[in-house]
Amino acid sequence: MTPKSRDLRPPIPDGEAGLVETAMSNIRNLVRSEELRPGDSLPSEKALSERMGVSRTVTREALRGLATLRVIDVGNSRKARVAMPDASALSVILDHATYANELSIQQILDVRRTLELRTVGLAALRRSDAEAADLLTITQEMFEALEHNVTDLMELDIRFHEIIARASGNLLYAMLVESFRVISRQTWAIGWHSRGSHENRLENIRCHDRIATAIMAQDATRAEQAMSEHFDSAVNVLLRAGVT
Repeated sequence: MTPKSRDLRPPIPDGEAGLVETAMSNIRNLVRSEELRPGDSLPSEKALSERMGVSRTVTREALRGLATLRVIDVGNSRKARVAMPDASALSVILDHATYANELSIQQILDVRRTLELRTVGLAALRRSDAEAADLLTITQEMFEALEHNVTDLMELDIRFHEIIARASGNLLYAMLVESFRVISRQTWAIGWHSRGSHENRLENIRCHDRIATAIMAQDATRAEQAMSEHFDSAVNVLLRAGVT
């Protein structure tokens, strides 16, 4: 009989759970007060324990918690460092909130539409030449992937929207759009299969191409119109297919 898997770490005593949360807050305050930047090292675990007046067990759990949230980066055999912010922790929270609250695909698209109509307008005004070129390259790769690899097509589609968000010049917009990555991978196939015909799927990629072309031309109005058309199409396809 195969033994059940279990967490080999000892549980945190009830009295220490609050200490861990306090230690996490104190470490975050330390990062700010010391003006540490991504890549900078934090004091050692022992030094942090002494500074905060808590056990090394509490400090270790606090560091693990902050690493999970991508506030710090804990590598093997080296001090913890301030992490470069990314959307991974937010993505997990958003995915759980979507599941727990039983949000529909239509509701998810409604939120994304609100975000991405703004990001695409900003991207048209602020994009770099490299970002504009990347978007056009991706659309061409999407046309090619349509014929032979739907999985590649999905990843190209997700990356397309993330590049637009980064091109907006607003890091928070970029993180918010990237936080939908897990959900998008779960729902993308539903929308794609709901399109049914090859021509409908081809038109979806043409719409991406129109968005990319408008961004290249720095035409914010046209970019927003194309993005609005993109989300209108997605919603209408799902409604016709009876997907809510």
